[in-house]
Amino acid sequence: MKFPLYIAWRYLLAKKSHNAINIITLVSVVGVAVGAMALVVVLSVFNGFEKLILSLFNAFHPDMEITLDVGKTFSMGDFPMEEVSNIPGVVSYSQVMEETAMLSYRDRQHLVSLRGVDDSYRHITGLDTMMIQGEYLLSDAGRDFLILGQGVAYMINASIHDYLYPIDIYVPRRGRTAGLHPAQAFNASSHFASGIFSVQAEYDMEYVIVPLGLMRRLLAYDDEVTALVLGIDPAFNHNRVQQQIREVTGPDYVVRNRLQQQEFLYRVMQSEKWAIYFILTFILLIAAFNIVGSLTMLLIEKRRDISVLRSMGASRRLVRRIFLLEGLLISMGGAVAGILLGGGIAWLQMHYGLVPLQAEGVFIIDAYPVVVKVADLVMVALTVFLIGMLASMIPLNNMWKATDKAPA
Repeated sequence: MKFPLYIAWRYLLAKKSHNAINIITLVSVVGVAVGAMALVVVLSVFNGFEKLILSLFNAFHPDMEITLDVGKTFSMGDFPMEEVSNIPGVVSYSQVMEETAMLSYRDRQHLVSLRGVDDSYRHITGLDTMMIQGEYLLSDAGRDFLILGQGVAYMINASIHDYLYPIDIYVPRRGRTAGLHPAQAFNASSHFASGIFSVQAEYDMEYVIVPLGLMRRLLAYDDEVTALVLGIDPAFNHNRVQQQIREVTGPDYVVRNRLQQQEFLYRVMQSEKWAIYFILTFILLIAAFNIVGSLTMLLIEKRRDISVLRSMGASRRLVRRIFLLEGLLISMGGAVAGILLGGGIAWLQMHYGLVPLQAEGVFIIDAYPVVVKVADLVMVALTVFLIGMLASMIPLNNMWKATDKAPA
């Protein structure tokens, strides 16, 4: 391998008889470098947005969630809570009760998902860090309060500073109801809002957080819940903890980690990332055709050298390897330059925010988020390597025609 690599390296650096060959070779390197740089930058930006979006959703979703496989609610008296809490890595838990309800404020109404939670919920999800108005307060001095999503507050035009008009909650009564008046089909309660949170538009338009005790009173439940959410120690392997919880709870319960709770969103982000990857790879493939032209012209120029090597006993395989390495040197040279350049641009964006998103204060962040992953750099290098090998094989298939026509 050393001899073919040495010859290929000399061919790459040596001055050619035709200046066009040097120009095409340089264009090949630059084209591959630009393509590799674009891949690194775009993949890093997608990683940044993925991390940002997941971090926002993580403020609403716990590390682990346990729900009933068949049915909606289950009694905490029948649940093996002590065994689950003793599993290594489980540091806290919170009971959750969720139901569809209607909010009414003055002359406006809006359907919401009413989520009843206990005091531990804020420590497991971090929802209290996403408050944009007021404070995270569920109860005080025997009074229950509501925490509205920003979209919900907008839809009913609610204000946390309005102490004259409370927000009315209407929840359908369980079971069959007797009576002709529609109001008899609902349980109602009136409360003021203590704060407004903002996580993501999908959740802000749907959710209202209330005390678990209020939720159970409205639904006439005792110790039932719709879900049990767990906080897991980051030092422990979450997949292993999840498997242990499944073994304790049995097949009647579904245990989902944070990504599984947002499975559709995660798949959409991954699909978009792979779609962009394939589009840029196709552009890189087109740019790599410059390697075909460069090697073709080099083969024509080195016809005499090929004949000399053949007369000295060099096999066809050895000669093919020389020019194959020549094409790989061109492509990998461009790959290294592109990865370094793309990594440099990503580093500048991370530290200095060169490309802003929009006017300051409109978004959660001011500049495009960027996260560089080693796996992406390796994937870009492998992609360029395979494209370079493919581009190098095309002119080598006809190289012996050039050899046969070489002058004696």
